[in-house]
Amino acid sequence: MIEKFQTHAQAKFYLERLGGRIDDIDAEHDQFCRSLESLQGKLYGKLKYKIIDRSFLPAFLFAENHLIITIGQDGLVANTAKYARGQPIIGLNPDPQRVDGVLLKTQLETFSMHLDKAMAATAKIAAITMAEVRLNDGQRLLAFNDFFVGPASHTSARYRITQGERHEEHSSSGILIATGAGKTGWMSSVMNMVSGFAGPLSIAEFNALRWESRELIYAVREPFISKQSKASMVWGIIKESEPLILESHMAQQGVIFSDGVERDHLQFSSGAIATVSPAAEYAKLVVG
Repeated sequence: MIEKFQTHAQAKFYLERLGGRIDDIDAEHDQFCRSLESLQGKLYGKLKYKIIDRSFLPAFLFAENHLIITIGQDGLVANTAKYARGQPIIGLNPDPQRVDGVLLKTQLETFSMHLDKAMAATAKIAAITMAEVRLNDGQRLLAFNDFFVGPASHTSARYRITQGERHEEHSSSGILIATGAGKTGWMSSVMNMVSGFAGPLSIAEFNALRWESRELIYAVREPFISKQSKASMVWGIIKESEPLILESHMAQQGVIFSDGVERDHLQFSSGAIATVSPAAEYAKLVVG
């Protein structure tokens, strides 16, 4: 907010004029700063480290001897894992009172123990399946939680969907593809919506999906039935032996992005063919 309004006083004035308060934002910011300072104190004298802002992740090259520590919300683990090249990640929860911490298995009280174990290669590591998409021009993108395939704006996505022997033409608001780790995120919202319309669901394949599962799940958002489009392939499981193949029929503005990071996307307009499957790489998360 200070970046937007230049000073804390102006940000405070803006919020209060709208009837809001800046106190909670201040408290959350101060707690994060205290946690970051404490983390640096625990690292001092143990190993050399470099602080990287999340905006530089796509351009940073991680090496085989790097240990990665994220301090932030769960989404930071997901965004980091795509660029970590299989190096172990310690996810530190800076604010357990506010942050759910599904992927943040470390708090300040246990950080030194997890750090020592990671440096000694004795830490318990969860190997988490990621998803990958490959385009017919050779471009590739990884996802820790999910992919979105569809239009860059609020228009219809048109494409041909193929899996195994099944295929059909689609007009929808896009496709969401999630990993076992990502099924509790955006994909869960889709399932909640469907449950709201149709009553409680018990989808065995969805419930059985785990972090380490070598399977993905896909769901088509708002599929439209017309003379040219169908809606029988609206959700399913993607296996290594049965990837999902999508051929774009969008003249422009088709995109593929992962884990909610829209700026780091692939173009998916007419002529592009995307193949989605479990990635060969795993994200390695320190859990004990």
